[in-house]
Amino acid sequence: MLNFILQSSATIATTAIADSIHQVPAVSGIQMAEAATETKISLISMVLKGGPIMYPLVILLIVSIYVLVERLIVTSKAARKTPGLTKSLQDFINQGNINNARNLCKTTNTPESLMLEQGVSRIGQPIQEIREALNKGGANEIAKLEKHLNVLNIIGRIAPMFGFIGTIFGVVKIFYDISLAKTVEIGVISEGLYQKMISSAGGLVVGVFAFVCYHWLNSRLDKLAHRMEDTQIEFLDMLNEPSK
Repeated sequence: MLNFILQSSATIATTAIADSIHQVPAVSGIQMAEAATETKISLISMVLKGGPIMYPLVILLIVSIYVLVERLIVTSKAARKTPGLTKSLQDFINQGNINNARNLCKTTNTPESLMLEQGVSRIGQPIQEIREALNKGGANEIAKLEKHLNVLNIIGRIAPMFGFIGTIFGVVKIFYDISLAKTVEIGVISEGLYQKMISSAGGLVVGVFAFVCYHWLNSRLDKLAHRMEDTQIEFLDMLNEPSK
């Protein structure tokens, strides 16, 4: 009799457990993936959590990208080489066609040719004056290519300061939220922490980007300036050849 009662109890318990298992809703892999996706944060949402200081930082980033692209286009056109320019100028000068030599420089329309045009226009004057004209012409062309580069330099300096201002705003918000909630739970201070950290990171990212662009473009201009100096020396040597 006792064995029958124990067996009956075990059967009832097993049936109850099986029924409870069937009643529990199954969680599929898709539902788990959706739940995990809901916890992620998009880049735009993260930026917006940085507070109002992120708006000027976004503007500074757009300006930096614009200056970078615009200067890259200009410097790429300026860096194109004209290997036969000096030889063609020498032929015109030896023939006495100074006007044709000047027109060739103008139509070539590169920093090197425009610099040489200043020297060609002074042929017949002392070599020192020609050299000074070439130096001034080269400096003017490099100055044109350096246009807007100071904008990148300024952005690189002020963007981290904007991030620091956003950090201060975030700290103020943290203390304000604590004073309202009378507690320091993470849910209370999380919004201020987001604003503090994201604004700091945003300022540093924009500042580093602007500084990298500024120095990279300057390095390209330095290479072009060295090439223009070599062209100037070649032109002056060419003028000295007939006098030998």
